[in-house]
Amino acid sequence: MPNTRSKALLAEIKLSSEVVALAFPQTYVNNSGQALRGLIKKYPISSPESMLVVHDELDLPPGVVRVKRGGGVAGHNGLKSIVAFFGSSDFVRIRIGIGRPMDSGAIVDYVLSVPPPKERELLMVGVARAADAIEEIIVTGVDTAMNRLNVR
Repeated sequence: MPNTRSKALLAEIKLSSEVVALAFPQTYVNNSGQALRGLIKKYPISSPESMLVVHDELDLPPGVVRVKRGGGVAGHNGLKSIVAFFGSSDFVRIRIGIGRPMDSGAIVDYVLSVPPPKERELLMVGVARAADAIEEIIVTGVDTAMNRLNVR
């Protein structure tokens, strides 16, 4: 459901015995951190480590999913905004590969464009894998999920 105070679409689900809040920012990607401001009022986030961010990743082939704890932002403006808001990059990430454009100067257009059908199919598989990864992280923990999901 839309929540104008948090600038995000929100849903609550129950995984194992945990109630999990899912939020999809409705801001420009560069302002993703703003969506967190309203969320932490309703869902106190004790530390960045208790947050999981799912994002697109140019450095992975389309549909490939990797789990990562902390790290840099690799030029991702949404991650920059979240790090600026929290003052820390110590959150768990699920990275969904989108690949890189042939022309390195066309990254913005590439990220914002509708992918061709074959790539779109791979991306949808990646989204399903990311959903499975969320559940695995919550049920078994980050380290176990990373060991299982980050195989090449």
